[in-house]
Amino acid sequence: MRILLVASAFNSLTQRVHTELREHGHTIGVELALGDDLLRARIDRFRPELILAPMLTTAIPEDVWREHPVFIVHPGPMGDRGPSSLDWAILEGASTWGVTVLQAVAEMDAGPIWASETFEMADCGKSELYRNEVSDAALSAVLTAVERFESGGYSPEPLDYDRPEVTGRLRPFMTQEMRRIDWAEEDTDTIIRRLRSADSQPGILDELYGREYFIHGGHREDRLRGLPGSIIGTRDGAVCRATVDGAVWLPQLRPRRTPGGPVTFKQPAVDALGADLPADVPEVPVSPAEAAGRDTWSELLYTEANGVGYLEFAFSGGAMDTRQCRRLLSAYRRAADRPVNVLVLGPRRDFFGNGIHLNVIEAAIDPAEESWLNINAMNDLVEAIVTTTDKLVVSSLAGNAAAGGVMLALAADQVWCRDGVVLNPHYRLMGLHGSEYWTYTLPKRVGIHTAEQLTSTTLPVGARAAARIGLVDEVIAGSTDEFGERVREEAEALAAAPELAQLLLAKKQRRAADEALRPLADYRSAELAHMYRNFFSEGESYHQCRHDFVAGTKPLATPAYLLA
Repeated sequence: MRILLVASAFNSLTQRVHTELREHGHTIGVELALGDDLLRARIDRFRPELILAPMLTTAIPEDVWREHPVFIVHPGPMGDRGPSSLDWAILEGASTWGVTVLQAVAEMDAGPIWASETFEMADCGKSELYRNEVSDAALSAVLTAVERFESGGYSPEPLDYDRPEVTGRLRPFMTQEMRRIDWAEEDTDTIIRRLRSADSQPGILDELYGREYFIHGGHREDRLRGLPGSIIGTRDGAVCRATVDGAVWLPQLRPRRTPGGPVTFKQPAVDALGADLPADVPEVPVSPAEAAGRDTWSELLYTEANGVGYLEFAFSGGAMDTRQCRRLLSAYRRAADRPVNVLVLGPRRDFFGNGIHLNVIEAAIDPAEESWLNINAMNDLVEAIVTTTDKLVVSSLAGNAAAGGVMLALAADQVWCRDGVVLNPHYRLMGLHGSEYWTYTLPKRVGIHTAEQLTSTTLPVGARAAARIGLVDEVIAGSTDEFGERVREEAEALAAAPELAQLLLAKKQRRAADEALRPLADYRSAELAHMYRNFFSEGESYHQCRHDFVAGTKPLATPAYLLA
C-alpha cells in the first residue's frame, strides 16, 4: 500500500514506524505537519491509500479525514483521550497502560478503534517509556491496524465506554500548575513521579536562587539529606536537591525564556545555574562500580559476572559532551584492565548514543572550539575501543543510535541490537562530514558503496535491515528486559567459549594487519581535516544547523530527504 505518515516531527516513533512499514513492503511517504495547505498538496502528489499519524500534536483538517482514511496513534488505552496521556499515567502511578490506533473524526481521540495494545508500565521517565514500551506497543498496534485495513473486511469498533475493556477517559491538558512541586510537603516518590511525567517535555517550572528554570528529569538519591528544596550536592553536571524524606538528582535544567528573549534549551544543571550555584555546594563523586550497587544517579555503571564486564552508560538524550566522553573513556580503561574476557558496552534500556552534545556546544563561549574538543574526545574513546586486543568487546544496543553514536557502537568487535532499534548512521543533516573513525569501521562492515549510501541518504535504518547489510551482527527480539537477559547469556557463553583464545589472536592479527595497511592515525587526521573546516571555516552550514536543532526551529516545508 501507499501510506503517508503525517507527523509533527520525524521523531523516534515515526522513524520506527517508517522503517517497519517499509520492511513489510509498503511504499511510505512522510509529511511534517507544517500547514494544512502543504498537507493537502502532498496528498495530491503522493496519492496515499492510507494516512497514518504516529505522532501528531495538531488536528488533521476535516476535509482530509472525510476524503481519506486517517489513522491516529494515541499513547493511551482504549477510551483514553487528551494531549497529556502518558503524563497522567506516570503521575497517577498506573501499572498498565496502552496504545490505540483510531480513525480520525471531528472529536479528538474519539474515532472508531482499529487496534489497541496494552503494556506494563516501567519504572522510568516519560521519554524512556515512550522510546521503549510505548514504541513496542504502538508498532504492534499499527501493524495490526494496517493489516486489518488492507484486508478490506474489518470493521473498526466504535468507542463505547459501556464496554469493560474500554478503560480510558478524557483527561485535561496537564498545566504547569498541576505539575508544580511542593518541596516543603511532598515526599520523594511523589516528586519523582512529577519529574518523570515531564522529563522530556515540557519540564516542570521551578525556582532556584531567584531564577526560574524548567526541570527535566529526576532520579532518587539514597544517602544525601538536607533542608527540603535546597541544593545539597553536585555530580557530573547534575545537582542533588533535598526532599522532606530524602533527595533527588536533577540532571538538566532549562532557563525560562524571557519575553522577546533568545530561545533557551536544556543544559546540564550545573552549567545552567552557572555563577548562581554557591561555591560551597560539594561535588559528591561515585564510581561506576559503587553506583551499580546503590539507588543513586550516575551516568556510568559497572558490574562483572562470569568473565564478563558490563559498562553501562546512560546520557540524557544520548548525546555526550567533552566531559562525558572523558569520563566514559576513563571508565572504559579501568574496565579494560579488569580480569574479564568480554566487555559489554551500552545502556540497559535507552539511547546507545547520538554523538557530540549539540546543546552544550551551543551554550559554549566558543562553539567552534567546543565542537573541536568534543569530537576529539569522542575519537579518543573510539580509538581506545578499536585498539583493545586482549578482550572481545560487544556493543549492546537496547535503544536507538545516530551519527557518532552509531560509529561508537561499530568500534566494538560485535554489535548486538534489539529488534526495535532504529539507526541513523549519517551526519549530513547537521552539516558535518563526521569522524569517530567511521571511514575505517563502516566500510569494513558494509563495503565502500553501502557506506556511501548510508551516510548520504540520511534515512533511518531498522535493526533487521541493518543486520542484512552487515551493519550489526545480531538482532534480538523481545522487550528491553528480554534483550538484556539474552545479551548476558550470549556474552557469558562467549567468555567461556573454548575458542576464545583463537578469537582474540585473530582479532589481534587483524588489527595489526589493518594498521600496517593504513594507520588509524591517518583515518583520524583525514576525518578531522573535514571536521575542522565544518567547525571553523566561513560558509559552512554546521553552526546554523546546530542552532536550528537546539532551538527546535521548524522548517518551512518537509525536508527533501523525507519526500522520496
